[in-house]
Amino acid sequence: MTGYPLRDRLALAAALLGPLLVALTLVPFRTDLSNTNAALILVVAVVAVAAVGNRVAGAVTALSATAWFDFFLTRPYERFTMTDTDDIETGVLLLVVGLIVSQLAARARRLEVITVTDADHLRRIHETADLSRSAGSGDAVVEHVRRQLTELLALQGCRFEYGTLIGRPPRLERDGALAVGRRHWDVDASGWPEGEIEVRTYGNGHYFGRFMLDPAPGVVPSLRARLVAVTLADQAGAAMDTAGLANGRTRS
Repeated sequence: MTGYPLRDRLALAAALLGPLLVALTLVPFRTDLSNTNAALILVVAVVAVAAVGNRVAGAVTALSATAWFDFFLTRPYERFTMTDTDDIETGVLLLVVGLIVSQLAARARRLEVITVTDADHLRRIHETADLSRSAGSGDAVVEHVRRQLTELLALQGCRFEYGTLIGRPPRLERDGALAVGRRHWDVDASGWPEGEIEVRTYGNGHYFGRFMLDPAPGVVPSLRARLVAVTLADQAGAAMDTAGLANGRTRS
């Protein structure tokens, strides 16, 4: 489980132990509590784990809940054997409903993360656009974008090189893909390659320079984040182009 984020590891532990603890809590009341109600209570445990974990944790919780429902709450007690037809149907429904609800809860969590993330991305783009319109020089926008890229991509560092193309470092393309020489590098599967990564900056077709990204080990930014990074770099280029025209500089 070391490959999982801490939150997902905790959710998986809760998936294994949570239904067991709930079932043990219900043991003193099992003769008075209908199995249908007991199953519904266990479904609540499934939803709770899936809401804070992922689909794997939700599925494990559903399986765990069904197993402990059988072991502790159906006759013969404390045996993995169900003989009553109604208990078997309830157990199957608990498993099926638990799996469905866990997937829905995990999907709702994912959609919430995407919504929050997209709102943050949109804020960064709007802030940069506002600065581009009000800043007296392109340098201010470049510095702003440099800080934004560092936060957005969780970089160790980021710098800007004006008007130079020395060397051939890996390049973040306009579609969020990464080119290493003539090869495509799968960032989602392999993470960032070693060394600095360039994001070239253009304004009105004119090359102004490039942001040099210094990735942090183990950080894999999403495709959305990479696309926003390219958009921010383009905004810096547009600001430098506008500032250059305003100051009477010509494009080469």
